[in-house]
Amino acid sequence: MSRDRALLERALDRGEQDGGNVEFKERLSRDVHLEGGRRESLAAQLRHRLLSGDGEATYVVGVTDDGGLAGIDPETFSETMDVLSLLAEEADAHIEDVQTWGINEGLVGVAQVREGGVLETDDEHVVVGTAGHVDHGKSTLVGSLVTGKPDDGDGATRAFLDVQPHEVERGLSADLSYAVYGFDDEGPVRVRNPDRKADRAAVVQEADRLVSFVDTVGHEPWLRTTIRGLVGQKLDYGLLVVAADDGPTRTTREHLGVLLATDLPTIVAITKTDTVDEDRVEEVEREVERLLREVDKSPLRVSRHGVNAALEEISERVVPIVETSAITMEGLETLDELFDRLPKTAQDTGEFRMYVDRSYSVTGVGAVASGTVMAGEVEAGDELLIGPMSDGRFQEVEVRSIEMHYHRVDAAQAGRIVGIALKGIKESAIERGMVLLPRDADPDPVREFEAEVMVLNHPTRIGEGYEPVVHLETIGEAAAFYPEDGRLLPGDTGKSTVRFKFRPYLIEEGQKFVFREGRSKGVGTVTDVSPME
Repeated sequence: MSRDRALLERALDRGEQDGGNVEFKERLSRDVHLEGGRRESLAAQLRHRLLSGDGEATYVVGVTDDGGLAGIDPETFSETMDVLSLLAEEADAHIEDVQTWGINEGLVGVAQVREGGVLETDDEHVVVGTAGHVDHGKSTLVGSLVTGKPDDGDGATRAFLDVQPHEVERGLSADLSYAVYGFDDEGPVRVRNPDRKADRAAVVQEADRLVSFVDTVGHEPWLRTTIRGLVGQKLDYGLLVVAADDGPTRTTREHLGVLLATDLPTIVAITKTDTVDEDRVEEVEREVERLLREVDKSPLRVSRHGVNAALEEISERVVPIVETSAITMEGLETLDELFDRLPKTAQDTGEFRMYVDRSYSVTGVGAVASGTVMAGEVEAGDELLIGPMSDGRFQEVEVRSIEMHYHRVDAAQAGRIVGIALKGIKESAIERGMVLLPRDADPDPVREFEAEVMVLNHPTRIGEGYEPVVHLETIGEAAAFYPEDGRLLPGDTGKSTVRFKFRPYLIEEGQKFVFREGRSKGVGTVTDVSPME
């Protein structure tokens, strides 16, 4: 017997011993179990299981009535989870977790159902993007903020964000990470145990105000990923970290440049103040102030002027500076107060739109597209379009369910970082840079657009056919530039035609973008689009 099968059978044995809150089902289908009086009967059965289990019930699917292992094909399993979700909704409950095992060329699953409906997401929600040089303590600072726990000096709280084993092992983030905490009338609502998805989800359920972090990558080879995090999310604020033992670096300047390109109100956190003396902290703070003034920003020391001044003055021009240490927890109460009181800045305009940042497949659920809702609202059951595909087509899909920080939600509004389970498409067909739109939208994908661009840095000049990577929303694609005047020099601003090299995307007037090739970089704004013929 395989190890997985042995573990499953032990779980089934425990379920039989627990008795009243465990239900065995081979399968559930829409045509049979949601018709006539079956739906009400099965919902009543689920309510009984929840009552027997003090608000929790376990459903084992893919098994016979006596608990024998049968196994059902993935499509049937997915439909079974859809039906169980509807029954849970009828019983004012929700599916909290699903585990699956491969049995007899099929699937057996154990679904944990918990009392309480899925969350409405009307609460205020601020999204913050972090930036800064590698080893300057971005992830560690965020980890200490969301848990309220001091770091051990070796980056222990960083592990609460990094999602890949090699990231934890090396202590370097290689992709975007996400974290959340919140506030209620009594103060911060933190993650009790970050290693438990349910505890992260509890923050979303309990807090009146949420603060989500998009934690970017500090290592220079992954600058492209950092740009994606800062440009491709609907951020309200930036949090730029500078370590007191190192000071501003070239990467610090790179990341500040991206924040400036997005016109994002930003806070600078001087980290690792516990590792140096007061004179060094003062020296680094002056270096940061000089750097900000070089790019026409006005620094504001919160230690000198206070939190109220920072709240009143923070803008695209004024940048508050906070001294922090994740080990001593210095400055974290100040950041708490700022994040609790800062107003949301990202505007919610227009119909639903979400650019796909990543995709993955969940057994029993299917394809999931994740990203930040850029505009409008999406609900479970909505019919959408996703695309464009490489040929410019958009494909019809249906929203199975929505998750936000591991918590199932009924709906998601602009600014929410969510995973949307989609029916009608395979995960392999979903690519970063695609967009989700309402079914009745009439999108015009483009290969070419006009833009107003500014060259920030380039060794010589930009001429016709120059091919950097353009970062626009979650799109990161090689594109050819054709300046209106034939060339653009460093510091120049001018008009240019921009043509994607490999495939079309959905682009709109007014969108901002960053372009980069090696150390050459610039920013731009879309001024006109040319739909595909």
